[in-house]
Amino acid sequence: MLFEGRLTPGPKVEELKGDGMEKGDGLLLTLEQKVAPVHTALVVVDVQNDFVAEGGFFDRTGGDVASIQAAIPPLLRLIEHARRAGVLVVFVRAIYDPEYLSGPMIERNRRRHLEMPRCLTGTWGADFYKVEPQPDEPIVVKHRYSAFMGTSLDQLLRQRSIRSLLLTGVATDVCVESTARDAYFLDYYVTVVADCCGAAREQYHRDALDRFERDYGGVTTSDEVIGVWERLHAPSV
Repeated sequence: MLFEGRLTPGPKVEELKGDGMEKGDGLLLTLEQKVAPVHTALVVVDVQNDFVAEGGFFDRTGGDVASIQAAIPPLLRLIEHARRAGVLVVFVRAIYDPEYLSGPMIERNRRRHLEMPRCLTGTWGADFYKVEPQPDEPIVVKHRYSAFMGTSLDQLLRQRSIRSLLLTGVATDVCVESTARDAYFLDYYVTVVADCCGAAREQYHRDALDRFERDYGGVTTSDEVIGVWERLHAPSV
């Protein structure tokens, strides 16, 4: 299911009040509560060739794609366990065609000498790297760092009564962090799965995790999440 990015304003904070996300449901305080399949979505951000594969944008501009690729096996395992547990899996695809770039984006690219095109519609660079959405799993197309900016992601999640998000993908310090922050501002519980994320530099990855855990949400590992799901489905003795 493809959800195209549209650069239109999202709902205002006051419009979100009273939507039932917290009414009588109580706080989600533990990891077990935050990853309960009934209200959790696993969000896979920008796992695309231009950001992960050899010969992609990150690789050609000096990024450490080997460290990013190390996150792919645990991510694939987490996705498979999420499907078994009945957790909604949402895939996010960045598309940065010239018509979607704003003045500030163009200025940033020129200032950083990063004008090489990436994630163009229909190209190898925009294709997913090893992750394969199933036919019934949503694909959200975005044109900004955050998967919430100008897309229908928030509406998609609320229609499915999602309250808590597990964030994975690339890059930890840019698109994953931007998406996670916006989710927090939209009143979702957010947990970043550390070993299922990667960045162009390992230090960027570690700094982003420290920053996020301090100010926004939890940081966990795929083993911890999978362990919870396995306990939830273990037969009672």
